[in-house]
This record gives sequence, structure tokens and C-alpha cells, in this order.
Amino acid sequence: MTHAKQNLSAALLRVLPAGLMAALLATPALAQEEAVMDTGSTAWMITATVLVIMMTVPGLALFYGGLVRAKNMLSVLMQVFVTFSLLSVIWALCGYSLAFTEGPMNSVIGGFSKAFLAGVTPDSLSGVMPEYVFITFQLTFASITPALIVGAFAERLKFSAVLLFMALWLLLCYCPIAHMVWGGGFLGSLGAKDFAGGTVVHINAGIAALVACLVVGKRVGYPREPMPPHSLVMTMIGASLLWVGWFGFNVGSELAVDGVAAMVLVNTHLATAAAVLGWMGAEWLGRGKPTMLGAASGAIAGLVAITPACGFIGPMGSIVLGVVAAVICYWAVTTLKGKFGYDDSLDVFGVHGVGGIVGALGTGILMAPGLGGVGYGEGVSMIGQFVTQAVAVGVTLVWTGVISWILFKVVGAITGLRVSEEIERHGLDEMLHGETAYHG
Repeated sequence: MTHAKQNLSAALLRVLPAGLMAALLATPALAQEEAVMDTGSTAWMITATVLVIMMTVPGLALFYGGLVRAKNMLSVLMQVFVTFSLLSVIWALCGYSLAFTEGPMNSVIGGFSKAFLAGVTPDSLSGVMPEYVFITFQLTFASITPALIVGAFAERLKFSAVLLFMALWLLLCYCPIAHMVWGGGFLGSLGAKDFAGGTVVHINAGIAALVACLVVGKRVGYPREPMPPHSLVMTMIGASLLWVGWFGFNVGSELAVDGVAAMVLVNTHLATAAAVLGWMGAEWLGRGKPTMLGAASGAIAGLVAITPACGFIGPMGSIVLGVVAAVICYWAVTTLKGKFGYDDSLDVFGVHGVGGIVGALGTGILMAPGLGGVGYGEGVSMIGQFVTQAVAVGVTLVWTGVISWILFKVVGAITGLRVSEEIERHGLDEMLHGETAYHG
């Protein structure tokens, strides 16, 4: 300390309290610590992003491709592959901004302040990671969600109609729901819990899939003609890729490497394994034989159900949720669909829609500390959280259901929805794309 500063210190000591004097003499501190990138979390988030890309291409594409008839294999691969590509670009142009910035209608949708990724640089941070990493991670969610809908209208929709519908659906359904839940909108403010996409991804896509079935109509010959999967081997490979990639989906949603991420890891795996057993058991009892298709379907049902809950419930709760979701989804695809007569080609609503609802509502129950969960917020009871979850489910169903119906009508007026009966009977691969999946 210099001589002048010593004199100043002595003078202040005689007239000011010690604490105030210390504050005046101390070096000014920053009002808020500058954000610093965490290299470990950033490395994991890059890995998680790549895992989710693997979920879509090749995972979802092969899963769906194996479930359709051989004459439509490439059409499904094209719809998933190109949808993922198209929506990736739209997300960068304006989707990210609409979902994750503030706007004049902020309770429902964001604004355009980051359209074309304006203002984002390599030095921009989102939490402890570069914002570019967060943007790309969220891009994978925004791109796989509409791609899920492909399974509902597989084997009968025009390729041009698919692309136009997907582009509009991203902007008018996915972005608003993502903002409402994760981007500062009213569902998140209400206290709705959706760790990795029960409402934003699965219920959102599931209700759109049901609307697609009702608007587009049944495949030619359904249900009179048999339409078995042409390659269960390919479906099993796709399901396995989805299972592995889903760890990026769920664990990555913690946006950090910590104890919660570890809990999400074990919850995701246990729920999925339990759901395989649950679906297989229900099928074995109900139909006399366990099948590979049933086991794969059970795995997807478990992954869907645990998605909203994985960061809020315990491992034993995850097992329970997986079994319950598998049994209910099995009922949805074997009984509910037949009762109402809609043609959900690859059971998108029965697995993603119904499984997402089970997971979202189950989160409200299994969060209870007595059931191994993390507990509720101050003043929130199990009933209160359950009601909040139900509100989020209801808003998603109504918002996306209504807008999806409108979008299908608009797209139908512009491009037409269905291919002709001749094209459908011959197969979309050769008639729309000039290719066949298999030769000889």
C-alpha cells in the first residue's frame, strides 16, 4: 500500500465504519461473474448432438423403412432424410429464434432477434457451452420431431406435400410448443416439467400423426389386404440405433456433465429395458407368442415415456413407468386403433402420442420423494403437479391438433395430399423417385 493510501485509510478509519471503509478501498468487483465455457460439458454436448443426429439418420429412417412394404422402402428413407435436412436449414434461418428468444407474444412464441443466427459468434455462450453447440443440439430435436410424423402417412403421401407440410409444421407447431415449454413461454412459467421432450417432441408429433391419419385417409386395401413389414431385421437395427442415440437426446438435455446427467443415464436405460419386457409380456399373454417387432416397439415406447421424466424421477420409478407405458401403448396399437379404424401406418400416435402422454402425466406422480423422485417445488403437491402436467398435455394436443388439421387442408389445396391409386399400388419408390430398394 502506498503512503498516500495509508493516510487515506487512517482518515477514513476515524469517520467511517470498518465494513464501509473496506468496501470503498477494495478493488471494484464485477457485478456478475463472466460466463466461462466448460470444456467437459461442451465436449459432451457435441457428442450428444451427434448421437441425436444418428437417431434420425440412420436410426429412425431404418426403423420406419423396415416396417413398410418393400415397394415403399426408399420413399420412407427419402421422407425422413430430406425432412431432416430441410428443417435443419429452416431452424437456422428462423426456427431457433422463434423458439428461444423473446417476442411480442412471448407467452406463446419468440421473436426474430436471432433470425439467420444474427449476433451469434464463436465467442457467444449459452450457459457453459458455445451458443453454436446449443443451437445445433436443439436443431436435432426440431428436425427429428416432424420426421416422426412420417410414419403415420407412410406409403400414400406425395413427396411435395410432405416437404411443404413439414416446413410449415415446424414454424407453426414445433416452435411455439418448444417456446411455451423451454423458451420462456407460459407452460414453463406454469411449472410444467418436460426434461427432454414429452410434450415438445412426442405428444406434439403424436397428435399431428393422428390428424394426418384422419385427414389423409387409409391406405388402399387397408385393412383387408395384409401389409406386413418387409424387413424386421432392418427395423431391429433402427430401433437399436434409436436406443443408443436416445442417450444423447435425454442425457444431453441436462446441458452439463453432472450428477443429474448420470441419473438421466440410468433412468433412460432402465425404463427402456423394462418396457421391452412389458410389451413382450403383454403380447405373449395376449397373442401367445413374443415377437421381435413387439420387443422393438416396447423399447421405443419406454424411450418415449421416460423422455419427459428422466431428470425428475428415480431408477425404480423409471422401471415402473417403462412397464406401464409399454402395456398402455400395446393396448393403443392393438385395440384402440382397431376400434376407431384409423390407419396409422407405423403407429406413431399409438407409441409416441400415447407414450408421451403417459410419460408426461407419470412425471407428475413419480416425482414424489416417497417414490424415489426429486420432489416438488415449494408449495406444490403431487395433485398440483399432476394438474400442471395435464394442462401442458392438453395445450399441446389442442394447439397442434387444430393447426395440423389446418395445415393438411392448406397443403392439400396447394399440392394435393395423396398419390393416385395406381401409384400407391405400384409403389412410391419407383413411381415418385425412379428407384427401387432391391433388385433381383
